[in-house]
Amino acid sequence: MNLTQLHHDVRRYHKKRKRVGRGDGSGHGGTSGRGGKGQSARSGYHTKGFFEGGQMPLIRKTPKRGFNNTRFQLVTAIINLRDLNKFENNDTITPATLKKRGLINGEFDRVKILAKGELEKEGLTVEAHSFSAAAAKKIGDKKGKIVLINPPPPEPPRAVRKTKEPPVKAEKQAPPAGTDKK
Repeated sequence: MNLTQLHHDVRRYHKKRKRVGRGDGSGHGGTSGRGGKGQSARSGYHTKGFFEGGQMPLIRKTPKRGFNNTRFQLVTAIINLRDLNKFENNDTITPATLKKRGLINGEFDRVKILAKGELEKEGLTVEAHSFSAAAAKKIGDKKGKIVLINPPPPEPPRAVRKTKEPPVKAEKQAPPAGTDKK
């Protein structure tokens, strides 16, 4: 490639500057495209993108009440029976082994087994926090065993902090007898 062969589209790379304030015949005369009077006609004027002309902004008008349970909810990892076919016959399957095999990703509080797909392996011992009725039946039909794990107790939310009990004030003792001043 040679620099003399480069093509420069003048219309694309050299856009003309808008010249304002050059008379009414130019189309940008008079107020120079800034409208009439007011703050926006002055130099140095700038607003934020959410400015609504001085009226009460929409975000301040909407009510902010109610409660949302998402920060307190427990995250459940869903495993289908067809996913358990990756294990061998007579294996013991726990949440730790599911995570090690890559069947569960991320953080979770409990594991639930659902009956989607067919279970081909026999004699599996499956440990989980909950099972669907159909999944428990299919595992039992293949001479498998289900073990229910108690879910961990939910942790207190981060926003709630334990407060210290106020210190107990010592009671004032009466002065010894015979020291009364009159």
